[in-house]
Amino acid sequence: MNDEAKRKQLRKYKAFATGLFVLMAVIFIVTTILQKSDNSHWIGYVRAFSEAAMVGALADWFAVTALFRHPLGLPIPHTNLIENSKQRLGDNLGNFVVGNFLSPQNIRPYIQKLKVSNFAGEWLAKEKSQDILIKNLSDIVLDILNKLDDSTVSQFISKKVSEMTDDIKLNKVVGNGIGYILEKNDHQRIITNLSKQIKEYIIENDEMIQERVKKGSYSFIPSFVDNKIADKIADGLSDFFKEIEEDPQHEVRALITQKIHEFSVDLKEDPKWDEEFKTIKNGLLKNDKLDEYSNDIWVSIKRTLMKELQEEDSALKNYLSKNLNEFARNLKTDENLQNKIDHWVRVTAYKYILKNTHQFGNLISTTVGNWQGKELSEKLELEVGKDLQFIRVNGTLVGGLVGLIIYTIAHFFI
Repeated sequence: MNDEAKRKQLRKYKAFATGLFVLMAVIFIVTTILQKSDNSHWIGYVRAFSEAAMVGALADWFAVTALFRHPLGLPIPHTNLIENSKQRLGDNLGNFVVGNFLSPQNIRPYIQKLKVSNFAGEWLAKEKSQDILIKNLSDIVLDILNKLDDSTVSQFISKKVSEMTDDIKLNKVVGNGIGYILEKNDHQRIITNLSKQIKEYIIENDEMIQERVKKGSYSFIPSFVDNKIADKIADGLSDFFKEIEEDPQHEVRALITQKIHEFSVDLKEDPKWDEEFKTIKNGLLKNDKLDEYSNDIWVSIKRTLMKELQEEDSALKNYLSKNLNEFARNLKTDENLQNKIDHWVRVTAYKYILKNTHQFGNLISTTVGNWQGKELSEKLELEVGKDLQFIRVNGTLVGGLVGLIIYTIAHFFI
């Protein structure tokens, strides 16, 4: 029912209650006039009923009217109660709602019934829902990116990079990196590839070895002897590096591993390497260069993000859609995930409601207190005025009956 319908209903019941009072008044007047010319007993009973009914109707009219306004516009004390007591009414109503509806024992059964995971999974599984979610997220991120000041962001990146690099010991980072490679034995592949490359280089450049041998040989030694020596040297070297390539346990591999390990330890512990890397770092990360790097990084990231977010079929949106599908599927099938999410929602909602129950009370109190007194009276009268008119009707009828009983007792027993 809207307010206009409620007003019509209220006017209807007011008219009914007032009409009943007018009827009693007419009956009282008629019976009073009749009594002057007719001594019939029934006239006295009817007159007593109507007289008491009028009194009851007026008394209840005054009581009902006094709740919402001054009767007849007269500022009688303790009338227009709602308007005069709106702040206290708001406080009491707020306390009543908080105490009776938002207590732990009342809200706990409803919180325990919360199960949002299935609903969220069903909603998220729909392509239309995913499109809406991705579009809204894209719009939000795009709006944030457009509002960000590029110079401020690049300065922030530059500052954070500078703070991070100040605390980083590059010599230890490099030393630990080399140690990690040794621990994983990944350096063996490097030795293998390097041995293979050297072996192939020797084989492919045997003429260069011959020239070197001839250059260092004596003039009286025949060329075929120099060539033979060069071939032996080339074959020996290629065979040596082939052995290293094919034998994982070759002693040269162990020697190289030992030397690399010693170098990694030296990098971490020798102060000279700390100074060397600081010099390199300071050369690469001067303030002007760092600002330039940071600006380039941010511009590149921003441009890429905006392009990905604006295109309908971008890699980023496809990635989001793929993960949303997987998440929706898990929400519908993974009971463990469902229980975790539902438990988190219940606990969070329970804590939030209990933590902010006073806010609900304050909201009700403030809202009622801020209403205009006349507005509050009208609102409440629209809601309960119809029922209050029955008080007037009942007062009329009950008053009449009481008056009739009193008249009867007085007539027969006094």
